[in-house]
Amino acid sequence: MMIQRFKSKIHRVKVTQADLNYVGSITIDEGLMEAANLIEGEKVQIVNNNNGERLETYVIPGERGSGVICLNGAAARRAQVGDIIIIISYAWMDFEEAKSFKPSVVFPDENNRLVNS
Repeated sequence: MMIQRFKSKIHRVKVTQADLNYVGSITIDEGLMEAANLIEGEKVQIVNNNNGERLETYVIPGERGSGVICLNGAAARRAQVGDIIIIISYAWMDFEEAKSFKPSVVFPDENNRLVNS
């Protein structure tokens, strides 16, 4: 049996840009992507803590170390610069594998930078 399970998340990151005239997606600092085990084109769920909006889109890499979190295209209507969001990915996996799988969770600082643990 295959089930869909929480794979990774970037918890409480700040929206730095919203670009309505872009084709679509969310641009994420490549360092944050790497830390959260996200890849270019991966489907993610965006949860906006400020207004309760939820949406799905795909990831495109932004400049490493920039802290960029940019909602593009129609998604730009679902958040404002400064909103706090959670970016979540899920993966299909075998039921037994899912029992022991450890997700990647990233808690960036208030400037969307990685915090050394």
